Amino acid sequence: QVRLVESGGGLVQPGGSLRLSCAASGFRFSSYSMNWVRQPPGKGLEWVSSITGLGLTTTYADSVKGRFTVSRDNAKRTLYLQMNSLKPEDTAVYYCAEGIQRTGTVVASTTSRGQGTQVTVSS
Repeated sequence: QVRLVESGGGLVQPGGSLRLSCAASGFRFSSYSMNWVRQPPGKGLEWVSSITGLGLTTTYADSVKGRFTVSRDNAKRTLYLQMNSLKPEDTAVYYCAEGIQRTGTVVASTTSRGQGTQVTVSS
């Protein structure tokens, strides 16, 4: 059974940093591309970043490019998202997800997703 557990969210001032983690179990983690998606208040799911199974290729939404960095440690079965220069518009519940269907940054569905971790950027 696939299980994804996010952690590391919190309240941070604009310009601050946070590092999110996602612990994975129940599947061959290193064989799968993984994703971070987010849901801002009152809005739908938005794709943030993806990383291939061995971590060789990463992609980012334009809104976070240059500020966020996705990485993974396959030995620890953990996905990370380093978020720097945070802005109020980054406020959202952040989820790690395996298997997403998206058009641009609009996420239609996910195969598996964690329970999410809240990130609030506010002064």
